Amino acid sequence: MSEINNLYEKALNLEFLTAEEGLFLFKQSPLAELMHIADQLRQKQVPHGKVSWQIDRNVNTTNVCIANCKFCNFYRIPGHAEAYITDMDTYRQKIRETLQWGGDQLLLQGGHHPELGLDFYTKIFREIKNEFPDIRLHTLGPPEVAHITKLEKSTHTEVLMALKEAGMNSLPGAGAEILVDRVRKLVSNGKCGAQEWLDVMAAAHQLNITTSATMMFGHVETLEERFEHLIKLREVQSRKPENAKGFLAFIPWTFQDVDTLLTKIRGVQNLTTGEEYIRMIAISRIMLPNIKNIQASWLTVGKKIAQICLHAGANDFGSIMLEENVVSAAGAPHRFTYKSIQEAITEAGFEPQLRNQEYEWRDIPAAIQEQVINY
Repeated sequence: MSEINNLYEKALNLEFLTAEEGLFLFKQSPLAELMHIADQLRQKQVPHGKVSWQIDRNVNTTNVCIANCKFCNFYRIPGHAEAYITDMDTYRQKIRETLQWGGDQLLLQGGHHPELGLDFYTKIFREIKNEFPDIRLHTLGPPEVAHITKLEKSTHTEVLMALKEAGMNSLPGAGAEILVDRVRKLVSNGKCGAQEWLDVMAAAHQLNITTSATMMFGHVETLEERFEHLIKLREVQSRKPENAKGFLAFIPWTFQDVDTLLTKIRGVQNLTTGEEYIRMIAISRIMLPNIKNIQASWLTVGKKIAQICLHAGANDFGSIMLEENVVSAAGAPHRFTYKSIQEAITEAGFEPQLRNQEYEWRDIPAAIQEQVINY
C-alpha cells in the first residue's frame, strides 16, 4: 500500500504522474480512495465548490464528410440525397430559438466537406456575428481546421487567425478520439493524425484561442493508450503562453455503439461500466493537474453516473445541448432541460452555476423559456 500512498501524495501535490503510475492507480486503487483523492484535487483547483453548466446549441454546418469515421452515423457522402449545407436562414431561426431558451453560444461543427474552404467558414461566421454580435461561436475542431488547411494549402496558424478574425470565440476539442495513430487508423482514418490534432491546438493556444480537450474511449484502444492520450494533452497544455487559457476543460466520453460501422464490421461494443467511467473521471483529474475543469459526460453515461462523478473530481456538467445530432445518432439517449440539470446538480449535493464557454458566471436570463426537446 505504500506505493499507492506515495502516488496519492504526489497527486495531491499537483505533480505529474507518469503513464505507468497513473495506470497503476487506475487498476489498483480502491474506487472510494481514488474518488477521494480526485475530489480533494477538485476542491484545491476549483475552490468555489459550485458545479457549472451551460446552455448552447450544437448546429451542424454540413453533414457531408469524407473522413469516414467508423463510429459516426451522422455523416453523408458527397452527392447523397440527404446531404445538406446549413443556410443563413436556418442559422437565423436556430439562433433566435437559442436566445429564447437562454443560450449564449452555437457549437458549430460539421464534416470534412471536400469543397468548403476557408472563405465559406469566414463568411458564415461574419454573417452570424453581424446579425447576432452577442452569440458566441465555439466552432469546428482540430480535424476540421486541419482539413481546411489542406484545402487552402496554408498553415494551421493562418487558418486559425482568419477564423478568429471572422468571429470564432473558441475551439472545441472535437475529433480527438484517442490520440494514438494505431487507434485513429482503425476508427477515424480520414481525419488528421494525433500529432496534427495536437499541433492545431498548440497553434490555437499561441493565438490565445481558448480550447477544450476530449477523449472518446471504450472501443479499440488499450488502457495504456488512454494514458498516452492524457500525457499528450498535458504536455501541450504545459507549453501554452502564460496569458492563454489553453485547454480550459477536459471531457472524456464513452463510445456510443448503436448501428455504427465499428460495431457492424468489427463487432466492437461499448462495454464501459459505470465504475470504469467514474475511475476515468477521477484519473483524469489526477493526471491533468494543469487543466482546471473536468466535465462529466451525462449525455453518454446518464444522470446517475454523472452525479457520482461530481464526487470523483468532476466540477462541470457541460451543456444541456438544445440540439445535438452526432452522438445522439449513435445511441446516446439522455436529455436535460435548464431546470432538470440544476435539479440533478442540487440532488448530488452541489450548487449549480450557469456559465459561458470561458467559465465565466452567467445569470439565468429572466425571460428564459423551457425548450421543447424534439431531436
